[in-house]
Amino acid sequence: MHKELRDFVASTVNRISKQYDREYRKKKIASLQPAEELWESLSASSLVGLGIPERYGGSGQGMVGLSLVAEELARHGHLPVLLVMSPGIVGSILLKGGSAAQKEKYLPGIASGKLKFSFAITEADAGSNTHRIKTVLTERDSDSYLLNGNKCFISGVDEADYILVVAKAAFDRGGDNLQCCIVPTNAIGVNKNRIATETFSADSQWLLHFDDVVVRKADVIGASDGGLKALFAGLNPERILMASFCVGIGSRAIDLGADYARNREVWGKPIATHQAIAHPLAESKIEIELAKNMTYQAAVAFDSGENSGELANYAKFAAARAAVSAVDKAIQVHGGNGFTKDYEVSELYWPARLFRTAPVSEEMILNFVSNQVLNLPRSY
Repeated sequence: MHKELRDFVASTVNRISKQYDREYRKKKIASLQPAEELWESLSASSLVGLGIPERYGGSGQGMVGLSLVAEELARHGHLPVLLVMSPGIVGSILLKGGSAAQKEKYLPGIASGKLKFSFAITEADAGSNTHRIKTVLTERDSDSYLLNGNKCFISGVDEADYILVVAKAAFDRGGDNLQCCIVPTNAIGVNKNRIATETFSADSQWLLHFDDVVVRKADVIGASDGGLKALFAGLNPERILMASFCVGIGSRAIDLGADYARNREVWGKPIATHQAIAHPLAESKIEIELAKNMTYQAAVAFDSGENSGELANYAKFAAARAAVSAVDKAIQVHGGNGFTKDYEVSELYWPARLFRTAPVSEEMILNFVSNQVLNLPRSY
């Protein structure tokens, strides 16, 4: 079944990518405009909602299906961050911790692609330490809270209809003290500022400031039994989907490197005939396939309801490293051409390198493995 699913996703993404090619992507990046037409085509082809259950308008293919979409899109040069944020993170959080009313209100729109969600957890002074989050929800009246605080490096806010914000709960009666709340991007008191970064996709990073933003109590997820439990339901999908992006980036780098090596002739024969050229690409192919397999295992574990945290972290770590290595080797194969804008391979460096740091750094993954898997004492 998964082979048929992979074939469907690959053929559909290939068809869409012929319409929205590298030139389309470059124009969007240069103009700092989101790739809205690409998103609409993905939505119309049922790819955005591929992982959402059928009862909410999706195709019911779970994290396996959505991770295949992410991988294939990255293999064609596209990294739509809202695919991770909206159906991936927020969809998973709603499915795990949302009320029946919340699911009915938001999931059909997420599945159709008509509702787009961003996700805001990162703060400048908190980093990977969620216990230091300062954005706070305070009681306003019997039906609502007030949201105040700041978030940084929040992706795709300019494209989204809503933001799922992670905040401390001043009203909390004890327990984890974190809640996930749904905030319209155009709500009064939501202020947005773009962060200048290296541009490698049509999505932007933002600083957010919340100034007495009214949040309906009906839009707080998991408030009755703890928002932290609901939040964790979205973090493993984030790692799995980012790993899928990395597998796609690495695969594209290998394809570009191999194609160049087959066609570039020096001293009367293709440079691919030299093992010093061929073997590094072959090594990266093996590394990417291993990372792909681990990512698939993590997605299957998530869909089966198992604790997928260990596998998701393995996948993210392995895929990010494999992607960076593949891009580096492909650039080396291109020689000086690897640094020119006439060839695409250099464009893959920054997204590959980013995923070694975000959304969870290699160091934090190693902390997780050493503490939670190997049962070694914490250093922090």
